[in-house]
Amino acid sequence: MADRSTAAVGVANEGGEGTPSARQGGDTPDGTTTDEQTSGTAEDTTAQEQPDTDPAVEPTAEPSEDPAQDTVQTTGPDDDRDTSEATEPLDAVPSTESTEPLEPVAPARSAATGKTATKTAAAPPAPAPAPARPRITAPDLHSGHKLARRYQLAECVTRVDGFSSWRAVDEKLRRAVGVHVLPADHPQARPVMAAARSAALLGDPRFVQVLDAVEDNDLVYVIHEWLPDATSLADLLRNGPLEPHEAYQMVSQVAQGMAAAHREGLSHLRLDPGAVLRTVSGQYRIRGLAVAAALRGLKSDRPRRQDTEAIGALLYASLTQRWPYEDDAHGLTGLPKGVGLIAPDQVRAGIHRGLSEVAMRALANDGATASREEPPCTTPEELAKTVAAIPRIRPPEQPQPAYRPPFFQQPPAPPGSAGAPRQTAAIPGPPPALPGRTGQVLKWAVAALVIVAIGLGSWQLADTLQSRGGHTATPTPTGQKGGQEPTHAASGPISIVTAKDFDPFGEDGENPTKVKLAYDGDASTYWETSWYNDAHFGNLKPGVGLILDLGSAKHISSVKVDFLGQTSVNLLAAPASAATMPTSFDDFTKVASGQGTEVPLTPSAKVTSRYLLVWLTTLPPTSDGHFRGKVSEIHVTG
Repeated sequence: MADRSTAAVGVANEGGEGTPSARQGGDTPDGTTTDEQTSGTAEDTTAQEQPDTDPAVEPTAEPSEDPAQDTVQTTGPDDDRDTSEATEPLDAVPSTESTEPLEPVAPARSAATGKTATKTAAAPPAPAPAPARPRITAPDLHSGHKLARRYQLAECVTRVDGFSSWRAVDEKLRRAVGVHVLPADHPQARPVMAAARSAALLGDPRFVQVLDAVEDNDLVYVIHEWLPDATSLADLLRNGPLEPHEAYQMVSQVAQGMAAAHREGLSHLRLDPGAVLRTVSGQYRIRGLAVAAALRGLKSDRPRRQDTEAIGALLYASLTQRWPYEDDAHGLTGLPKGVGLIAPDQVRAGIHRGLSEVAMRALANDGATASREEPPCTTPEELAKTVAAIPRIRPPEQPQPAYRPPFFQQPPAPPGSAGAPRQTAAIPGPPPALPGRTGQVLKWAVAALVIVAIGLGSWQLADTLQSRGGHTATPTPTGQKGGQEPTHAASGPISIVTAKDFDPFGEDGENPTKVKLAYDGDASTYWETSWYNDAHFGNLKPGVGLILDLGSAKHISSVKVDFLGQTSVNLLAAPASAATMPTSFDDFTKVASGQGTEVPLTPSAKVTSRYLLVWLTTLPPTSDGHFRGKVSEIHVTG
C-alpha cells in the first residue's frame, strides 16, 4: 500500500495575494491530530499523494459531503489502495457583497507531488419561494353608506370574490339603482371599469343600462338600473315551466339582444336564469352584460358560442324546468346521470316541438335532434333567425269569466222535476228597527229635524214671494223717456235719413250743397271739404265732418267710409237720449278711429245712438297743391 501524506493546499485569493495564516487543530478521520499553518483566504483542503511508481495517473477531485467546506481528494488507480481525508476549516471566507467581479482562482498544487488538485464548485442556493398573494376582501360597507355624496346603500345583495353588489338610492334623481363596489387595488378593477364603459355605450333597451362607472379614492363602483317591478327567470321557473308563447318571447328577445351586443364586440359569458329579468309589461331584459364576467375574471376563446349555448340552456330550462346538465344549478334539478343530453320533448310531455329543436341546436350537441339533423346554431344571430323561422306561437286564450245570473232570476228546473213543487228563494226582509228606549228617542229626534227643516223652507219661500210682489214697476233706463224704449233695427245696413256738414270751429261751412253725394250710393260722386294749405287744415281747426241722422236711436255695429286719398277719420256718437241734432263738438263721444281710403270704423263697445259724426282729422293732397278731404260713400251697419 502506498504511503499517505497530508498537506495543506493554499488557494490563491483575489489578486493572487495571501492573507495572514491561522493555526487550527483538529482530528482527522483516522484519529490523528494535525496542527498545520495555512495561508491564503480560500479553502484548506487535504490532498492525497499519488504513489511515485505510477506517475501517469492524474488525481481526481470529488465534492465533499459538507457544503460549507471544499475538500479535494486525489486517488490512485488501484481500488484497494488505502486512502484518507484530512479536512480543516477555512481561516477566512471571502466577502460575497463585493460588486466587482472576482478574478479566476489559481488551481492548488499538492505539496508532496506537485500536481494540480481540482476544486469542486458549491451548488447554487435554492430560489426563495414567491410571497403569498394577499387575500382581497370586499370593502367594509354597510347600509346607509353614501357614495359620491349621492348614492346611499340600502341592501347588500351579493358579497363574493372581493366585491359586493347593493341596492341603493340615487338621492339626486330619487330613484333606485344597483351598485357594484370593489377595491381600487382589486385585480379586476380595471377590467370592470372598461367593461362598464363599453356596456354603457350600447344603449339597447333589452339590457339593464349602466348609468355610471367611477373610481373614487380607494373604491371602484359601477351604477346600473334597478328594476323593482321585474322578476328574474329563476324566480319564474320556481313556479313551473313557462308556457310555449312565454318561452318563445324569452328566447327571441334574449337572442336578438345578444346578437346586437356581439355586433358591438360585447359578450356576457355569465348568462344564467338570474341574469334574465321579465318586466310587468312582458319585456325581457338582460343584466350584467360584460360587467358580470369582468367582476369574476371570466374569459372565453369562443364568446359567441358560449353565449349561444347559454341561451339554449335558458330555453331548455324554460320548457322543462330542468337544467340541461347533470349537476343541479340555479335552483333547478339536473338531468339524470349517464343518459346525456336528451331533447326537451322527451323530458316532459306537451312541449312545443319547434322550441325543443331550437334548444337542442343551441346547446353543445352539434345540433342533433331526435327527428332530423340540422346545423347547430353557433352565434346568437343564427339563433335569432332560427327562432324567427318558427311559426307564430299564439298566447293562451284567457278564460271568459263565468256568468252569474242576478239573485232574483232563478235557473230553470232540471228535467224530470215538473211535478215537484218549485222552491222560491226567500226575499230577505228589512232589518229590524232599533229596539227599546234608544230607538224611540232616535225616532222623535229625526221627526223633529224634519219638522224644523220644513218650517225653515216655508219661511224662506214666503219671504221670496213677498219681495218679488213688492217691486212690480220696472225702472226706466237712464237717458230715456219714461215708458219709451229705443227701437233696435235688425242686424244689417242702416239707412241714413239725412246728413249735414259740421264745422264747429269755422264760419263758412264745408260745401253743404254736396253733402248728399256722400251717401247717394254712387261711388263716382263725393262730398269734399274746403281746400287748405296743409293736411292739418292749415292749423286753423282740428277738423271738419258730417253728422249722420239715422231717424231714431239704433244699435251701431260698424261704419265704413270710402275716401279719395289717404285720410284720417274718427267716429263719434251722440247720446241715445239726444232728440235733436247736436250743434256742439262736445256733445259727441269718440267710439272708433281709422286711416286709409276704405276705412272700417268698429266701436269697441256697444253703441246705441241716432246721430253719428264722421270727423276728418287729416286731409290728402290734391293735384293743385292744396289739401282737401273727399268722401265718396258712407255705409252704416247695425
